[in-house]
This record gives sequence, C-alpha cells and structure tokens, in this order.
Amino acid sequence: MFLSKIDWAPSETLFKIGSFGIHYYSLMFIIAFGLGYYIMKKIFDQEKIPLEHLESLFVYMIISILLGARLGDVFFYSWDYYRDHLIEILLPIRDTPTGYTFTGFRGLASHGAVIGSLLGLYLYRRKFKLKSLIWILDRVVVPTSIGAFFVRIGNFFNSEIVGEYTNSNFGVVFLNRGENAARHPAQLYEAIGYLILFFLLRQLYKSAKKDKPGFLLGVFFTSMFIIRFLVEFLKESQGGFETYLPILSTGQWLSIPLILLGIYLMVRKTNTITSEA
Repeated sequence: MFLSKIDWAPSETLFKIGSFGIHYYSLMFIIAFGLGYYIMKKIFDQEKIPLEHLESLFVYMIISILLGARLGDVFFYSWDYYRDHLIEILLPIRDTPTGYTFTGFRGLASHGAVIGSLLGLYLYRRKFKLKSLIWILDRVVVPTSIGAFFVRIGNFFNSEIVGEYTNSNFGVVFLNRGENAARHPAQLYEAIGYLILFFLLRQLYKSAKKDKPGFLLGVFFTSMFIIRFLVEFLKESQGGFETYLPILSTGQWLSIPLILLGIYLMVRKTNTITSEA
C-alpha cells in the first residue's frame, strides 16, 4: 500500500468554536448514519415498505449501536478503569488532575455495537411488527458495512487502534502519538475490507440471495469478523481479557462466535421468503 513511510499528524477536530468542536471521528459517524438512512430508504422504496417505519428504525439503530458500542468498550476492554469511574461510562467526560474535562465518547467497540443493534432491532420488531426480524437484519447489514468503513476512517484520523511497528519504511508514522517509527495502518486495512464487503452485500441484495432468510446476515457476520480476526494479528494490543487468554487478542476471541454464527446462517436450509411473518 505504501512505497515508503507516511508521516501522519492530522488535527482530530474539523473546527472549533470556544470549547465546542466537531471531531472528524464524530463526522464519520454522521456520514455513516446519514448514508445508512439513504440506503435503507432506497430498500424500503424498492420493497414498497411505508417510510414511517424507517424513521423509527433509524432512531432504534442509532441508540442501540452507540449504547452497545460504548458498553462493549467498557466491559470488554476497559472495565479495570471504568469500575472506578462509573460516571464516565455514559457521559462524555474524563477525570483529570484539574477536574472533569469534556472529551466526547472515545471508547466504542464494534462487537458491542453488534450486540446492541441486535437487541435494538429485536425491540423494534416487537413494537412495530414489520416483516420478520431476520428480514430486517438481512437488509440492515448492507448500510452497516459501509458505516463500519467510515468508523475505521475516523479511527485513522484519531490515530487510534493502530497496528504494530513494521520495523521498515513501510507504513504510517503517527506523529501525534509522539512516534517516529512506521506502524501498520490497521484501521485502513479494516476499512478497505469493509468497503469490499459493502459492495458484495449490495450485489447479493440485488440477487435472489436476499430471499433466503439469514443469508445476507450470515455473509456479513462471517466476512466482517474474518476481516477483523485477520487484521488483529497486525494490531497493537487493546487490552481486555486477553491477559487471561493470551493465545488470541480480545477482538479475535469475540469474533469467533460471530464467524461461526455467520457460517451457520449461510449453510442452513431455509425456504425463500413467502410471507411477512
């Protein structure tokens, strides 16, 4: 990807007015949700689903993804810190020697986002009775994959979730981390993988595969978390419970059950969609 090392020291803030600013990471989430809404609107229009169902779905998705991602980071990766700073779990602040400082939400975990979105969509389906839960999931994964692409671009702007040192001129030097050696741009590796997955899912949606309940969801789980599993080999440790299970990283341990679930959803025998039940 890189013929020689690239020095990277971007500002994390797009613009700032007083103490308030818009971070690139937040902007990537806005783009992800905005594009996701646009893609789901096209799907609803194509399948003649009333758009009032989409408004509620959008709200459920935003809340469940952000809440799940936040709690995932807290409990999967950072509980040693947050158990002594409970107030910071759901508030965008950080305890510093001079008092609490506004930081925005900096800790979000993709595995937590998956769990949160599954629960949120289950609650949405119970209330609104739209099609089946598996029907919703098979379509939501299309915009989710492109959303994951933008989130990893945001991580790259933040110089976080970095790869290990390459020990060569290949890679990126994250200057705002105070470094002068090149690392693997693991965020970009993942982002490219998720972008390819988006185009794959979009093509599968256009085919008859969308009528096999759970198939697109299975492709999503299997592909996304195989990508995550492989890139983890090049990532710097993010902590978590890998201290007790050192063979693999925390991200890899969490990916394995989702990969297996995805394979099961793809190979199981099902009938094509014939009703809205």
